[in-house]
Amino acid sequence: MPKPPMQPPSNPPVSQGDLLDQPRPGSNLPEFSVGEISKLLKKTVEETFGQVRVRGEISGLKAAPSGHVYFDLKDQDAVLASVCWKGQVGKLGLRLESGMEVICTGRLTTYMMRSNYQLVVERVALAGMGALLKLLEERKKRLEAEGLFNPARKQLLPFLPEVIGVVTSPTGAVIRDILHRLADRFPRRVLVWPVIVQGEGSAQQIAAAIEGFNALPENGPVPRPDVLIVARGGGSVEDLMAFNEEIVVRAAAASDIPLISAVGHETDTTLIDFASDVRAPTPTAAAEMAVPVRADLLAQVMDDGRRLWDYMRRMLDDRRERLNLTSRALGDPMRAIEPLLQRLDEKAERLTLAWEGYFDRRTGHVAEAGGKLRHPRELLQLAAQRLSHLDHKMQGGWREGFLRKQNRLETLGAVLGHLSPKAVLGRGYALVQDAAGHVVTSRDQVKRSDKIRIEFRDGSRGAVIED
Repeated sequence: MPKPPMQPPSNPPVSQGDLLDQPRPGSNLPEFSVGEISKLLKKTVEETFGQVRVRGEISGLKAAPSGHVYFDLKDQDAVLASVCWKGQVGKLGLRLESGMEVICTGRLTTYMMRSNYQLVVERVALAGMGALLKLLEERKKRLEAEGLFNPARKQLLPFLPEVIGVVTSPTGAVIRDILHRLADRFPRRVLVWPVIVQGEGSAQQIAAAIEGFNALPENGPVPRPDVLIVARGGGSVEDLMAFNEEIVVRAAAASDIPLISAVGHETDTTLIDFASDVRAPTPTAAAEMAVPVRADLLAQVMDDGRRLWDYMRRMLDDRRERLNLTSRALGDPMRAIEPLLQRLDEKAERLTLAWEGYFDRRTGHVAEAGGKLRHPRELLQLAAQRLSHLDHKMQGGWREGFLRKQNRLETLGAVLGHLSPKAVLGRGYALVQDAAGHVVTSRDQVKRSDKIRIEFRDGSRGAVIED
C-alpha cells in the first residue's frame, strides 16, 4: 500500500537564497517576484505530494495531437486537472473515457504559466467492479457493432491438425495441462509462443503472438500452425483484463488460423471468447477440442473395417445366390451351343469344297485365255508395221499440205503487191509526209515554210512549202 500523502506544513521552509536581497522598507515580510514565488510553490507541492493516488470521475477528456492526454478528475466537492504524457498513455492498460470512475496514481505539480496545480498521471485503475463491467459492456457493444463477433466470420477447426500453436505463459500450469492432454489423446507437434498473461504489456504481447503465428510462411523453416490456442488459468476480472483489450480482440478476429480461446475457468468470460472461432471452458478442454482421441479413432477404423468386410461378404453371397438362380432358369448353355457348332462345321466343309471348285474353274479360264494370247515378239512386229504405215501416210499428207499452203501464200503475196503503195508510186504517183511522218492528204495540213518529205518509186526527197 502506498504511504498516505503528507499534509503540507503550515509554514513551508524558505531559504535565505530564495529571498530578495533587501526587504521592502517599512515591512518585515520578504518580497518575491512572480517567478520566484511560483518556483517555491512548485517545489513545495512536488516535494510534499511526490506520489499520490486520487479517485474520481474522468471528465473533459482531450487527446492532444502530440499524443498527450488531458482530463479532469472530479467528485462532488472539487475538480483536479490531470495530464498523462504520451510515453505513459500506451502503458496504462486501458482506454480512458469520459464518465469513467478511476483511481489515478501519479505526482502533483504546478503549471506556473497559469498558476494551476495538476496531477501527472502514471497509472490508472478502474474504481470498483461496477465501473470495470460497464467499461467491458460498452466495449463489447462497440466491437460487436463492427462485426468482429459475427458468427459468419468463424472458421471450422481442422479434424486432425499437424501443428498446434499455443499462446500462453511458458511457466504456468496451463501449458503443462495442454501438453499432457494432447499426449493422452493424440500427440501432435506443439509450438509455444511465450507471453505474459497479466499486467503491463501483456495485451500487446498476446496480440503480437497471434499475428506472429499468422505471419509464418506455409513452407518455412518454422511450420505454420493449423490451429491456435490462446490460454490462461483462472483469475479475477482484473487479472483477465488483458484478454478484454481491444488490440487482443482485433487480433483474434483477424486470425486466418482457426483460434480456440481458453481463458480462465468455465464461468469466466472475456471479449476474446466472442472473437475466437471456438470458446473452450478451460485450457484442458481446448486441447480436447483441438485433437480427437487416437484410441477412439483406431477403434473406429477397426469397427469400420469389420463392417466393410461383413458387407462385402453378404454382398458376394447375395450375388452368388442370384447367379445360381439365373443359371438354373437359363439351363445348360452347351445344349444351345451344340447345334450351332454342328452347323458351323457343315458350313466350313461346304465352304472348303466351294472354294476348291471355284479355284479349279478360274484356273481353266486362265489357261484358256493364255492360249488366245499372242507372243510379245509377234505383237512388236505388228506394231512396227503399223508404225511404218502411219509414218509413210503422215509424210505424204505433210507434203501435200505444205504445197497447198505455199500456193496460197504466193497468191496472197501477189494480191498484196497490187495493193501496196509502192505499186501506185510506180505509176507516177508520190507520197507526201510532214516533218512528224504523218501522211499529208490535204493542203490544209501544211502551211508556208513547213518541211515535208516526198517519196517516189525509187526513193524520197525533202521539200519546203513556199506557196
